[in-house]
Amino acid sequence: MLKVKNLYHSYTKDDNYAVKGISFEIKKGEIFGFLGPNGAGKSTTQKILTGLLPLQKGEASIAGIDVKKPTEKLFNLIGVSFEHPNIYSKLTGYENLEFYKKLFSVPTEDPKVLLKMVGLEDAVNKKAGDYSKGMKQRLVFARSLINNPQLWFLDEPISGLDPTTASNIKDIIKKKKDEGTTIFLTTHNMHIADELCDRVAFINEGKIEVIDSPRNLKLKYGEQLVKVEYKENNKLKRERLSLINDKDRDKLNKLVNEGKIETIHSQEATLEEIFIKVTGRGLK
Repeated sequence: MLKVKNLYHSYTKDDNYAVKGISFEIKKGEIFGFLGPNGAGKSTTQKILTGLLPLQKGEASIAGIDVKKPTEKLFNLIGVSFEHPNIYSKLTGYENLEFYKKLFSVPTEDPKVLLKMVGLEDAVNKKAGDYSKGMKQRLVFARSLINNPQLWFLDEPISGLDPTTASNIKDIIKKKKDEGTTIFLTTHNMHIADELCDRVAFINEGKIEVIDSPRNLKLKYGEQLVKVEYKENNKLKRERLSLINDKDRDKLNKLVNEGKIETIHSQEATLEEIFIKVTGRGLK
């Protein structure tokens, strides 16, 4: 669905590149996470692929259409939910979506259905400028679905949302994937990436460091650990034991055989821990 090869971009139009020769492909129906800290090159890449920045160097295509030569067909295929809401403040939520759907030459979704989907059914006729920050974000999210996109770009889709709303947004993303939508998710939130993504790319300082599934990354870079709580001399002790280290494994077996364990939980490395291990830096 999406192919990128040796993509470069310089805001100063010299050798100071914000994106440095990145290459990747996204298959149809896949959720692909583009993960990295602020300033890593995530938004630059997304802006190039959605036509907001010119493609300076390299190749990129969506469904076989050259991004360097965008057509109406290309824009009919994609939807974009921006992290920072860009809406018409003097129009109502409904009017924002009604206006936007007229920009497409393909069948579109019912604005009221989309607004209800993101929990804005009671604010349909309210001016968007009077929406809270979270409501504006949900409005932009709903707007990105108006043309039923085949390739859906999501930039920090749950940032700043309360847990209940964030859970609803994640459910919508999962549902669209099940319907065959290809999703390009840019985020520095490793938890949502771990929950939603089929594969992820770690991008740091304009370069892709690694691409793989969250599971494979955990198996390759993480440690196999268990966290146990056990009683010893009437005192509760907590310990992390390796399932690979012989000494730790022997101790775990002893605790099990003696019936001292009160709780036991498997522990795996988080994507954030793996990102730090791979890139040598955190996500801030």
